[in-house]
Amino acid sequence: MSLHIKKEVPSLSKDPLQRRRWHLESLARKIGIESIRAQFPILEIIVRGKPLVYLDNAATSQKPKNVIDTIARYYQRENANVHRGIHFLSEKVTEKYEEVRSKVARFLGAKVDCEIVFTRGTTDSINLIAQSYAYPRLKPGDEILITQMEHHSNLIPWQVVSQRTGANLKVVPITDEGMLNLTQIEQVLSERTKIVSVVHVSNVLGTINPISELSKKAHEIGAVIVVDGAQSTPHMPINVQELDCDFFACSGHKMYAPTGIGVLYGKAPLLESMEPYQTGGSMILHVSLEKAEYAHTPQKFEAGTPNIEGVIALGSAVDFLQSIGMHEIYHYESALVQYAYEILSQIPGVHILGPKKPRAGVVSFTMDCAHPHDIGQILDEEGIAIRAGHHCAQPIMERYGISSTARASFAVYNTVDEIDQLAEAIYKVQEIFK
Repeated sequence: MSLHIKKEVPSLSKDPLQRRRWHLESLARKIGIESIRAQFPILEIIVRGKPLVYLDNAATSQKPKNVIDTIARYYQRENANVHRGIHFLSEKVTEKYEEVRSKVARFLGAKVDCEIVFTRGTTDSINLIAQSYAYPRLKPGDEILITQMEHHSNLIPWQVVSQRTGANLKVVPITDEGMLNLTQIEQVLSERTKIVSVVHVSNVLGTINPISELSKKAHEIGAVIVVDGAQSTPHMPINVQELDCDFFACSGHKMYAPTGIGVLYGKAPLLESMEPYQTGGSMILHVSLEKAEYAHTPQKFEAGTPNIEGVIALGSAVDFLQSIGMHEIYHYESALVQYAYEILSQIPGVHILGPKKPRAGVVSFTMDCAHPHDIGQILDEEGIAIRAGHHCAQPIMERYGISSTARASFAVYNTVDEIDQLAEAIYKVQEIFK
């Protein structure tokens, strides 16, 4: 711990926070934090004369060497298209591609491999659900239920579907603490509710929503439930059977895989009942000039040449996560986020959005003395990368009467020392603006 922190944050000498720091350091040793960090080449770079402190993981995570090597190896030794070729390279890469589908199915707890559809990311997955499941089924008077804490990716597709079908889009508000009121949700749900779509972990508030309870309530009235898992999948164990969700979407680039690759889990009967909303090559059984017969799930939803190297590298990202263990990651990151929450909340003039517990992934805050963009710029001068803005969640900003926040977001390679550096830099923001 730096002398600056000791001087500027006297409360660090108090036992509760000091004990939390020691506990966090113990967890870091247990998961092998130095070995983990050594797998990320980008963490060695110098930013404006200082070592990089990367705290923008909710936007995208950095990539471990095994993922980077997988991409390089694909183009150097494996490059071919999948599914259609009968030559050696095509057969080899097709086998790897489908092995990753099986690996992701096990990682998420899917019953069968065909419940895993590869997409471009969470946004693409939710749009697929909206267009292929919701649009053909909804009619005027039906209801889609979302919450006030949704990312735009889980808001705008439902706005479009409701406008086109005449269905009503209903929004469950959040409490001052950034939580959902389950009693209020029960009051809103009715036989008219056909779809409930909810974020698992808020990318602004860090709120962890009780998906299993929401699934039960949705199914009791005959609705399907869609879960935006972009911010939960990298941080905690996911089992879609335990969550009992009908659809679950996540993005590779937030879980140490490349950009442009994502996953849609859907219960097999639902996927089989859906028509594809993108058509073309690789998703058909037979085509004539008059009509086409589509392939079975999941191929019918994967039109065109896919992001092959992205899929294979996603498999390597899953290997990385499992080499540490999702339970271990969850316990370490929970302690990390809680330490960040407590140390930042003790800085005068800093206001943190969202609940103290349960919380995952992020700490979003405002300061009395500085705009979030100024905070981000000054922290960048200290080598610290955070995010400043509305985080594609403008309804949350409106809920709290602000335009933007500064957001520090965490990954398994972040450390307690980096949280201390963040606190030091925030004190520097105060010094500059006061």
